[in-house]
Amino acid sequence: MALIILRRVFILVAAGLGVSFLKTGGAEPQTSAWMTWGVFGGVVLLALGMIALDIAFQRKRLDVISAVYFGMIVGLFFTYVAGIAMVPLPIDQYRDAVQLIMGLVFCYVCISLLMQTKDDFRFLIPYVEFSKELKGARPCILDTSVVIDGRIADVVETGVVDAQLIMPKFVIAELQGIADSSDKLRRSRGRRGLDILNRLRNDPDVELEIFDRDLSEFAGQPVDMKLVMLAKHLDGKLVTNDYNLNKVAKLHGVSVINLNDLSNALKPVFLPGEHIEVQIVKAGEEPGQGIGYLEDGTMIVVESGREYVNRQVTITVTSVLQTSAGRMIFGRV
Repeated sequence: MALIILRRVFILVAAGLGVSFLKTGGAEPQTSAWMTWGVFGGVVLLALGMIALDIAFQRKRLDVISAVYFGMIVGLFFTYVAGIAMVPLPIDQYRDAVQLIMGLVFCYVCISLLMQTKDDFRFLIPYVEFSKELKGARPCILDTSVVIDGRIADVVETGVVDAQLIMPKFVIAELQGIADSSDKLRRSRGRRGLDILNRLRNDPDVELEIFDRDLSEFAGQPVDMKLVMLAKHLDGKLVTNDYNLNKVAKLHGVSVINLNDLSNALKPVFLPGEHIEVQIVKAGEEPGQGIGYLEDGTMIVVESGREYVNRQVTITVTSVLQTSAGRMIFGRV
């Protein structure tokens, strides 16, 4: 409601400015009526166009807007100081042109500098970050393995992860190298990873940012160490399926989200004596055994279940075995 009121007031102010142009045109006989009304209509159309642009670009980044505003203020201040310094110089006829050029250069340099380094200037007033009480505010840095795996897109679409996703440029380069591999399997895995990235980027509810800056500490480091250093630099969490990278990140004090651990944690817990309905799909290795699977892929070994192959049966859980490969459930019909 406040935004609607602001837009209406803006239109009224623009119309008032146009009326002032009409009065000015009426006071000067040499100004034609159509030109005066043209100026009035142009002012109103300009106001409507600004509102239309504001509505069209609803997702605005505060850090980018702050970088533009603050960079312009600093650039204009430097231009003013440089103009004062040029007063003793005998360039009166060129002073205005020189100041305009200097203002253009200073504003561009300051805005460009702040937009490229906005994450490193937290002490400046436009970049003060108010601490959030909600968990999940820290950004999540994606690893190559987790993008190729593909489950990250499904997890994000559920709305559980509300943090910003960071995709480093060197990980995209690694994915592209895998997609261009001569090996058919690696090529298909790399292409699937690129498809997952496009899926995340095209989702309007997902905030995915491509980190394309090269930090000085990245020089000569492998991709895994670059990911760990980037997570420490951004104070974020590393999302991966790589067991070794998981261990290295924890040694450096970096928080890790392992999708395999997350998947195991979400699997239902069964206690001995509970009943489960399962489809026996094949015979087991031991005599009389039958094998079935739950929807999440958990394997169920059924005693005396061989005769029920391709049938839906109700089993009683006898024991549960947790292994590094996953969870196995043993039961009998």
